Amino acid sequence: MSSTPATTDTPIVHALDEVVGAGDQVVSVAPIALDAPGRAVPLAVRVSAPVSGDNLPILLFSHGNGWSLDGYAPLAAFWASQGFVVVQPTHLDSRRNGIGFDDPRFGQIWTERHADLVRVLDQFDTVEAAVPGLAGRVDREQVVAAGHSWGAQTVQMLLGARTLDASGQAGRGYADGRVKAGVLLAATGIGGEELHPFAKEHFPFMNPSFAELTTPTLVVAGDHDQSKMSSRGPDWFTDAYTHSPGATDLLTLFGAEHSLGGIPNWEAAETTDENPERVAVLQRLTTAYLRSALDSSDPGWAKATSALTEAGAAIGRIDSK
Repeated sequence: MSSTPATTDTPIVHALDEVVGAGDQVVSVAPIALDAPGRAVPLAVRVSAPVSGDNLPILLFSHGNGWSLDGYAPLAAFWASQGFVVVQPTHLDSRRNGIGFDDPRFGQIWTERHADLVRVLDQFDTVEAAVPGLAGRVDREQVVAAGHSWGAQTVQMLLGARTLDASGQAGRGYADGRVKAGVLLAATGIGGEELHPFAKEHFPFMNPSFAELTTPTLVVAGDHDQSKMSSRGPDWFTDAYTHSPGATDLLTLFGAEHSLGGIPNWEAAETTDENPERVAVLQRLTTAYLRSALDSSDPGWAKATSALTEAGAAIGRIDSK
C-alpha cells in the first residue's frame, strides 16, 4: 500500500462537507429476496436508507466482479446517510455463487446483471416494505444508478450505452427511462484489438458504444488505473466521458488505481491504493453530483467543483464539456 493520509480530517474534505452537509443515521437490511424466475441463483439485495427524511431518491448500485451486497460499505453507507435509498443486489458473478469463467452460464452474466437492476425497480414494493419505517418516504420518480468496474458497465446499459457486435454495429438497447442520472466508477473503455485475449474470450460486453449514452453521467477514473484487460493506459477508463454525449463530467483522482482509494470495502485485500481522504472526496463529490442531477436548482455540484479547484491539484480534478 502507498504512503497516504490515515485520516479524512483534511481541508478539502471539510470544504466538501460544507457543501453536502452532515449525514443522518442509517438503517441497513439484508438479505431481501426478490423474484427472479429462471435465474441460476435466487436474487438477494441489501437496502440502506436514512432513518429520517421524506421524498428520498433511489440509488441502484452495481458491484464489481466477484463482490456482493455486503461490499462497498464506504459508498453505500455514506450515500444513505445523505438521503438516498441505496439498493445493492448480489449479481451472479459474486464469488459466493461459484460461477467461474469456465461455467457455461458465465457468458450471459452481463445481461443478467442488467436484469437484476431492473428487477429492483419493478419490485420496489417488496424492497420498501422490507425496511422498517421506510414505507411512504421514497420518491420513486427520482432514480439514479452507480457502479464500479463491471458494475459501471452494468449501469451504463441503463444509461443508454450499447455493445457492438462482430460487425461493429450497436446491438440491443437496454436503457431504462426511470433512471435519471448515473455515476460510472472505473468503467472499462472501448474494446477492439487492444483488448487482451482473455477479455475477448470472456467479456463480450467490452466492446461498448457510448454514442447512445445520453443520460446525465459523471465518470470517475484513477490516473494510475492500469487494466489487465486492455493494453491501453489509465485513459481507457475515461472513454465513456470522451465518447458519450450524456457523460458531461469527468472526475480524475490523482494516484488512484482501480479501487479508487478503497471503495470496495475498508481494508479490502484487492485495494492497492488505500487512501481514506480519496474515498472521502469521492463520497462527497458523487453525492453533490447526483443531487444536482436530480434537481437542476441544487447548486451542490457547482459548489463542490469550485471547492475542489480551490483546494489545488493534490487530490484530483474535474473536467466538464
